[in-house]
Amino acid sequence: TSRSFDAECNAMRNLRHRNLVQVITGCSNVDFKSIVMEFMTNGSLEKWLYSDNSRLDFLQRLNIMIDVASALEYLHHGSSIPVVHCDLKPSNVLLDEDMVAHVSDFGISKLLDEGHSKTHTETLATLGYVAPEYGSKGVISVKGDVYSYGIMLMEIFTAKKPTNEMFAGELTLKTWISESMGRSIMEIVDFNLGSQHEKEIHEILALALRCCEDSPEARINIIDVSTSLIKIKTLFLRLKKGIKT
Repeated sequence: TSRSFDAECNAMRNLRHRNLVQVITGCSNVDFKSIVMEFMTNGSLEKWLYSDNSRLDFLQRLNIMIDVASALEYLHHGSSIPVVHCDLKPSNVLLDEDMVAHVSDFGISKLLDEGHSKTHTETLATLGYVAPEYGSKGVISVKGDVYSYGIMLMEIFTAKKPTNEMFAGELTLKTWISESMGRSIMEIVDFNLGSQHEKEIHEILALALRCCEDSPEARINIIDVSTSLIKIKTLFLRLKKGIKT
């Protein structure tokens, strides 16, 4: 209904974080509903990952995923009522003029009622990014967002969508990466990243796999993901500085 849509818009407008796209207002009538959001100059992360004339280096990719983790940390733990995004994917991450990432499109996000850590719903989340418990039982929780985040973390460093035609039957983006961890991980990494950063990428993809455990309870907390990625970045920059001096 228009009333529930307006209430949801008001709730979304009150969410304020440097890594969320700001909801300015909502408009609705019987036939039409729209949300007005701030404009992001550099478009979507998806465009940057798959465009022929756009390139992201290692540090840009890492910074973007730290930004996304920071946004999720705020949604999940930053207020009295956790907000579950429900449709996290590269096309819903927008980049501003400084290449800072902002999570957008709260169209199907859910505010979890106080005292509830999960809820059941008919979900419209995107195939490939969706946690197993969404598809099988319609269970919505912050742990489902962590799963989607893990898939995105794999995608941004391999430039392979989870829906890529190479993934069929038992082979998924997750199993492909898991099976490659013991061998040279650089064989599956986006060729635009070159052959450097093997240690860092190995740690990042290991973290992504921890986000994507089949059991929601076994998944890592988004706060710990954020801390781990910042630690990887800090060590990388220290090493880079040491090489240059």
